[in-house]
Amino acid sequence: MFNEDPNPPRLIGNFPLLPLRTKTRGPAYTLPPPSEPLAASESPDPDSDSYDILDEVLSLFRANTFFRNFEIQGPADRLLIYGILYTSEVLSKIRPSHGVREAQKEVMNTALDLNFSIPGDPGFPLNQMYEPPRDRQDAEQLRQYLSQVRQELASRLLARVYEEGGDGKPSKWWLSFTKRKFMGKSL
Repeated sequence: MFNEDPNPPRLIGNFPLLPLRTKTRGPAYTLPPPSEPLAASESPDPDSDSYDILDEVLSLFRANTFFRNFEIQGPADRLLIYGILYTSEVLSKIRPSHGVREAQKEVMNTALDLNFSIPGDPGFPLNQMYEPPRDRQDAEQLRQYLSQVRQELASRLLARVYEEGGDGKPSKWWLSFTKRKFMGKSL
């Protein structure tokens, strides 16, 4: 949906810095909160100004994990791919026996770890699809943006996996996707 945006996003390499609905500090432009309060496990309507790429990542994650190939039609697809791969990584940290606290600790440690590969780094799994940042300053800004994306995505995913009113156990419908590898890759 974000590939047709009339206002093209800022690009670092060919990775877009799209606006996010977040409380996490970082370089992303912050979208307004939804007009009607939503549960943490819900996304705003796609036509809303508050709908962002992370809502799209979570809504498309389960269907997209079955893809072996993915045609990139615009810059937003690169962020979608990164978000799906990161969501898979986060789900692999959650065990069926974990309560909310243990899962939150594991997932947030992963999200806050700044030792992750960005496009152009030798350890990044999809370097053939992503251009590296031009210089060190762009690389640092991309790392900050991806850190913000990782933190926000982790908190939204936890809200969905441990929905309110549940029994404190993770949703088996989400955890059933821990073994699937999107395009056969992982971060």
